Order: sequence, then C-alpha cells, then structure tokens
Amino acid sequence: MEPTARELFNRIMRYEPVDRMPVMHWGGWPETNTRWYAEGLPKDADQARFFNASYIGHGVGIEHGLFPRFEEEVLEQDAESKVIRMGDGVTARFWKDKSCIPKYMDFTLKGAQGWDEYKKRLQPDPARIPPNHDEVIAQALASGAPVSIGTGSMVGWIRDWMGVENLAYLAYDDRELLAEMVMTITDLVVWSLEQVLPKVKPDLGWGWEDICFRTGPLVSPDIFAEVAVPGYRKIADTLAKYGVDLYLVDCDGKIDALIPHWLDGGVNVMFPVEIGAWQADPMAMRKRYGKALRVYGGINKLEIAKGRAAIDAEIKRRLPLMRDGGCVPLPDHLVIPETSLDNYRYYLDRIRSLRI
Repeated sequence: MEPTARELFNRIMRYEPVDRMPVMHWGGWPETNTRWYAEGLPKDADQARFFNASYIGHGVGIEHGLFPRFEEEVLEQDAESKVIRMGDGVTARFWKDKSCIPKYMDFTLKGAQGWDEYKKRLQPDPARIPPNHDEVIAQALASGAPVSIGTGSMVGWIRDWMGVENLAYLAYDDRELLAEMVMTITDLVVWSLEQVLPKVKPDLGWGWEDICFRTGPLVSPDIFAEVAVPGYRKIADTLAKYGVDLYLVDCDGKIDALIPHWLDGGVNVMFPVEIGAWQADPMAMRKRYGKALRVYGGINKLEIAKGRAAIDAEIKRRLPLMRDGGCVPLPDHLVIPETSLDNYRYYLDRIRSLRI
C-alpha cells in the first residue's frame, strides 16, 4: 500500500528516507476556480479528490481568536463595493467582483484605546470548544492529510486589528503594551492546546503571521525578537510537552530577517516560502540554517502558469532540497488565474511521478 500524504509529510519533515513526494493541493483564487470550471473542473467537485491529491492539512484546533467576535455590519455599499465593519472590529471597503486586499478605513483597536475590549475577547472559555470536536478529530485522522493544530499569531493578528501604521507607533511608543497583547494571545493559545492535546497528537502546530512584504518585515526584527519570541517559545514548549515537534508559521513575503527569531522561538517549518519579486531561495535558507529549518512550499506559482517547460525547470530547481529532506513541495501561494487547468494538472502529475 502506498503511504498517505500524512505519512510522507511526517517522514520527510523528520529526515527519514522516502522515495517520493506527497501530492498536495492548496487551491486557487476565486478567479482561478472560475477559469478551471470553464476548462472542465466540476463546480461541485471535491478538488483534492478530483486532482488525486491531498489537502495541505486538516485542523483539530478549537476557537482561539476573538470570542465572541464583534457584530458584523454593512455600513454602505454601491454597485462595485461595500464597506463593512468586520468581526475583528476593523472597517474596510471590499470590492464585489475581484479578489484583492481591501481598503482599510478605521480600527476599533488603536493602541491602549480599545485594548480592554479586545482583551476581554481573548480569554479562555469552555464555549470555545465545539460540541462536535470529537467528530472533527476523527475526520482529521481519517483524511490522510497532515493533522495540524492552530497556534494563533503573535503579531499578525494585532497588525490586522489595528493596522500597520498604528502597530508601528505602538512598537516604538509602548512596547510594554505590545508585549502584553502578544502574551495575552499566547496564554489563550496555550490554554487551547491544553484542551486538545491530551485527546489527540497532531503532526504539527500551525501559526499565522503575514507580517512581511516584498522588501522585508513590517515590524523591526529586533522588536519582533523582544516581544514575539517569548510567545513562540511558550507555545513550542507546550507542543513539545505533548510530543509535537513540528511548528509551522505561515508568513507571506520576504521572511529572511525573521527566520532566525522564529527558530529561536521553536518554529521549525516555514510556509509557503514565497519566491516573489525578491527571488527567495529555499536552498540558501537550508545552507544557512541547516536541517533545523524545514520548508513547506517553495514552488514558484508564477512558473506553473507558464507551461510544461517552465514547470519542469522549477521542479528540477527544487529537487536538491527535496532530496536533502525536510522539504515538501507546494505552490508558494494560491494558484493564480493565469494558470490553466491543464498546466496545474501537469504540475501535480510531475510531483506525483518524482522518485527521490
């Protein structure tokens, strides 16, 4: 019997011998799906099953964000857009006919202003555990995909809640308050892990940040090390107490300056390692940090759109890292609308046919 994607993922990330890569499907943008529907993807299809692939992960965590969330309200709308006060307290304009970053207009959290209200919504509560949680765990274990547990966000959530500019001022004007925000989130995440990990051992913790852009992080690396690394370490230690030794953080953009701090905090899987305009090099990261650093991603999504020759060249470029271990290939973000269904299927077939 062939190994499941979950089995391969775990062997690869622990540098155990394998002869192939798992075939993982993350997905595409809504516009990508619209194109694929026109090219033969059934609208009601389970996409991973259609592509004979596995989803990138199946979570077993419980609610560890704002609880309860703020009441969502549509403040205005026209034919092209609508302004919404969202469940995280942020007011933003969204466009109706395209996928893009919304225009952020106002924030409930502005440093000390509003923090008490957010802090109240970041406390442990048994109601955070869904009544069907045992069923969720069973589905995850039966999925054949890597099983993950959410580990929140040390800075990315705060950036979302208050905006980049407000975060920048807070980091310099009141670092003590920023550290309190991070530790409030950390303590809630640790509580949530303690509710779940006695019942099931996932393969990895899965955090989120998205605090980098094309030239580097949106927060000073030194400040990040000071306020965020203690939170990461506390979460990593909790995961390790229950035998979970893989800890992933999802961060787009040029992450290079934050990698050493993540490693210091116990994070050892980087996702999705965007190649981007800055030409990130996963192999160079491995040479610098050794096998302590693992990669989940690292396939330039733009190359998949260019056709078979480009796909072959991109996979060949990443083969040394795959053979080195600790690397599971995946497009470095959602598949772009310029990618035909045929090209995407060819990419998956090439991964499927690899023998390491």
